[in-house]
Amino acid sequence: MDRPKFEVADVFRRYGAAYRQEDGASLSTAQRRVMTAIEACRTAVLGGHLEQCDHCGHRRNAYNSCANRHCPKCQSLARAKWLEDRRSELLNTQYFHVVFTVPEQIASIAYQNKRQLYGILFRAAAETLRTIAADPKHLGAEIGFFTVLHTWGQNLLHHPHLHCVVAGGGLSADGTEWISCRAGFFLPVRVLSQLFRRLFLQYLVKAFDADNLEFFSLLEALRDRSTFLDHLAPARELEWVVYAKRPFAGAEQVLDYVGRYTHRVAISNNRLLNIENDKIAFRYKDYRHDGQNKTMTLEADEFIRRFLLHVLPEGLQRIRYYGFLGNRYREQKLARCRKLLGMPQPTTGEAIKDYRARYEELTGSSLCECPVCHQGRMLVIEIVPRSLHRQMAIRDTS
Repeated sequence: MDRPKFEVADVFRRYGAAYRQEDGASLSTAQRRVMTAIEACRTAVLGGHLEQCDHCGHRRNAYNSCANRHCPKCQSLARAKWLEDRRSELLNTQYFHVVFTVPEQIASIAYQNKRQLYGILFRAAAETLRTIAADPKHLGAEIGFFTVLHTWGQNLLHHPHLHCVVAGGGLSADGTEWISCRAGFFLPVRVLSQLFRRLFLQYLVKAFDADNLEFFSLLEALRDRSTFLDHLAPARELEWVVYAKRPFAGAEQVLDYVGRYTHRVAISNNRLLNIENDKIAFRYKDYRHDGQNKTMTLEADEFIRRFLLHVLPEGLQRIRYYGFLGNRYREQKLARCRKLLGMPQPTTGEAIKDYRARYEELTGSSLCECPVCHQGRMLVIEIVPRSLHRQMAIRDTS
């Protein structure tokens, strides 16, 4: 896979200092850390090692990554490792993709209260799926699913929504039976939408009454409870978007989906087209016009501003697991599901695979093959220390 000609890191290295000087007062600590991490990623600042091909002798520096979850260059390896952990959890059943989106009135509050509102989004969506699925009128089963938070649209503006990958069936209440969904149909979208709206607004008002929300700038008036409730009134009448996409064609399509989708950041380097005259051009899909590919050009400071809109609060988990995939009882409940579905229990050898091999499957790029002769393997011959000129503690451990 060819390296992209332009990278988000190039934008930050070229314009980041000026942005900090101009807009530094509005930057959170997390946003500053993300900028610093991306600027230093895969450079001598972080150190690394020198590699040499055991066939042709070609040498290259392999600098360390920043490992920040918002960095476009650091997601392929994280994705490959995460994928191997999920691989053994797939069941011999159909899978569905459900998307929960909040209306504009809520999105504006969410930007000023990310931790609170994103938490409510996870809670309301998960409770909606589990409640409707457990109802005997619909499925009558405990389902299992994972959810992935995305906060952006193709134009990089703030658009919080939750993607859910759900098994097409679940365990009966007593755990003795596997109950399958109808072929090609999961749960009624309208019913999901109505319960999601009710639960989300209920939890949002509770958060307000507990004094857990902050309002400033254009939303400062919402500190008054009556004004806050008036602001929510239109959202109570709207049809909230819960979108059930076409079911996956099989386990391999699920793997392909999670391999490409779960570790996305606001924009990938492959979408950048040009950096010139203090402007950034990038490719986007216009979903208002049938997903047509178009080009958007932004001033550098506006591009940086939009990118930083999507920096998550430190420690906030953007991938979460529910039902029989919940972390506490996952192992024993998955074993029960496999038994009821007539599936063999995975062995250690089947569940674990060298992440470098999976990385190559996902990206088409080898971490070991010599890029010159394509016959030898790159071996480490020397450790390159961090730059003495710029020691920075930038590793993202959230």
